[in-house]
Amino acid sequence: MTVSAWTDDRVGRLKTLWIEGRSAAEIARDLDHGLTRSAVLGKVHRLGLSAGRPPASRSARAATGPAARRSSPAKAVPPPRPETLARSAMDAPSHGTATILSVRRQDCRWPYGDPGDLGFALCGRRVARGAFCAAHAEIGYRPLRQTAEGLRALAGLA
Repeated sequence: MTVSAWTDDRVGRLKTLWIEGRSAAEIARDLDHGLTRSAVLGKVHRLGLSAGRPPASRSARAATGPAARRSSPAKAVPPPRPETLARSAMDAPSHGTATILSVRRQDCRWPYGDPGDLGFALCGRRVARGAFCAAHAEIGYRPLRQTAEGLRALAGLA
């Protein structure tokens, strides 16, 4: 007969750490004694904890994610100029004319409202670029601003 690594104390600690928003890897390190991230995820699934977990905060993900481990942060791309957005907003319709069932391949799929609401609609105008009409394509697709410095940072050389 084998002895389980999941004692009542460990299961209790797992539940506490999971509800706090800790990652499975952090919980495995905390519980130690040969438990892996996969073992923690399996136990969480079997206990049914994954459905009731609150979403991790953005600051917690940023502090532990790959970006936090970079030696030099990449320069942020400046936001689009207000006059560009204002011009695009004037050209865009104020409400959608298509539904998820009536939209065709050549129709703009820019969403209006929450998909769960009854009033949810899609733009429905003629596609100009990608999946959007000209006004929504200007909002949705932004040109990349690649400078030599930005490319070096992206490659990890800066």
